Amino acid sequence: MRKGFTTGSCAAAAAKAAVWMLLSGQEKKKIEITTPAGVKYTPELVDCILEPDRVSCAVVKDGGDDPDVTTGLHITATVKRIPETDGERIRILGGEGVGRVTAPGLDQPVGEAAINHVPREMILREMKEVITLLDDPGHFEVTVSVPGGREVAEKTFNPRLGITGGISIIGTSGIVEPMSEKALTDTIRLELRQRKLQGQRIAVVTPGNYGMDMLKKAYQYDLNRAVKCSNFIGDTLDMAAEEGYREMVLLGHMGKLVKCAGGAMNTHSRYGDRRMELLAAAAEQLKIPPETVERILASVSTEAALDWVSRKEAGEISSVILEQALEHLRKKAAGRLHLEMILYTNTHGILAESSGAVRLLEESMRKAAKQ
Repeated sequence: MRKGFTTGSCAAAAAKAAVWMLLSGQEKKKIEITTPAGVKYTPELVDCILEPDRVSCAVVKDGGDDPDVTTGLHITATVKRIPETDGERIRILGGEGVGRVTAPGLDQPVGEAAINHVPREMILREMKEVITLLDDPGHFEVTVSVPGGREVAEKTFNPRLGITGGISIIGTSGIVEPMSEKALTDTIRLELRQRKLQGQRIAVVTPGNYGMDMLKKAYQYDLNRAVKCSNFIGDTLDMAAEEGYREMVLLGHMGKLVKCAGGAMNTHSRYGDRRMELLAAAAEQLKIPPETVERILASVSTEAALDWVSRKEAGEISSVILEQALEHLRKKAAGRLHLEMILYTNTHGILAESSGAVRLLEESMRKAAKQ
């Protein structure tokens, strides 16, 4: 299936092209950037408007074979010079069709444009490359806008999350991977099988890139021995058992694995979302004050929900969630393999570990060292 490129990649390409045209005075038809995944992206440029003091241009979002509602939108960047300031040389703003953050716990602070940190880094890197190449000492402002973004955002989870007025400019790798469930589960099975053939006896699994980062940061785990399972928690458990594993460690963000505490085996949002209800129920079980439980229920993310309690209480809530999730997942495993689990959030770090999780990780690392 054909891959696409994120709104973040489109914004970075448009910003790079706009600053190039502003400084050179010459119109461009295409521009090349490098995505965080290391893949080159060379989109065509549309809607180019060159003025003496500002330039705007757009890249048409292409989500590949992924059913992405933002495909076809024009991700536009307008670059202009600004007076020299004590701050950054490049100021990034959100314009028409880009959402505004109105609730805590998201990638950007309340009040900021919903342009996540990785796309911001991409925009800065690509613009600075041009500014350095053309040896310009100036300061610049880039406004990212998306005509039609407000209407498209109503078809997304943005309004529920507390992002109003448009879409988000997102992406961690810069690449859109097509969401073919069969292709994804086939890839997961292949990775499990490869690790097994390499002598691995303990499956170490995490849903995505952030989990990989946490495995490395918190446990110094060799990421070449870990497997990403996306939302397919139950399927991965089945496949690990079928491939001959007898033990498995599942490490994941609270926002995803909390759903397993409610019995969900696939954590994609289309299968339901009871995150806050499950966290609130755990808090209530621990006799946390009712007003705090209400705040948890009203939160837009698990990160924000846990900000309402102390570090100790966050750990206690996480331990309740972990035990509930393990109960459902071990029932799913039906004795075919033994499962341990670790829960974390980006802001709080490791919050809960089942009793044998660290032991299995260390055992897996010892075996790797001997091979």
